[in-house]
Amino acid sequence: MSAPALRPFLPADTPVLAAIFVASIEGLTGDDYGEAQQEAWAAVADDEDEFGKRLASGLTLVATLDSSPVGFAALKGKDHVDLLYVHPGAVGQGVAAMLCDALEKLAAARGAKNLTVDASDNAAEFFAKRGYEALQRNTVSLNGEWLANTTMQKPLGDAGGPK
Repeated sequence: MSAPALRPFLPADTPVLAAIFVASIEGLTGDDYGEAQQEAWAAVADDEDEFGKRLASGLTLVATLDSSPVGFAALKGKDHVDLLYVHPGAVGQGVAAMLCDALEKLAAARGAKNLTVDASDNAAEFFAKRGYEALQRNTVSLNGEWLANTTMQKPLGDAGGPK
């Protein structure tokens, strides 16, 4: 299989990215969230028009393997990772790391001193390994269910430092 590649989000990507979003939640979060929580979370993509507007409102990158989308990430403003999802079939192939690297570089180029993310419990370890530190625990209501996440932050700008 070829190496993952990045490209900008196009409105026509919305259905496949919505499917990746749902597959990621259903396939990767079961150890941390109950079935009702997963269903409420995945329902965010039920309205594809609204989901597409959310993707278009930030700087969204699409990761591909052999030209097929397998993940995506979105930068909200200049300093917040709004979304980062990878299809379960592409986990472990460097897709999430490549997406996160790109968002970190873009945020730094936009003048951000830090990059924040509200990491789901299953993603917190990924971000911690990348140098993000937990700032606070959050509980959010989503479609009638309560889900926990952690606001994490990484300082940017030390381009020569370790990754």
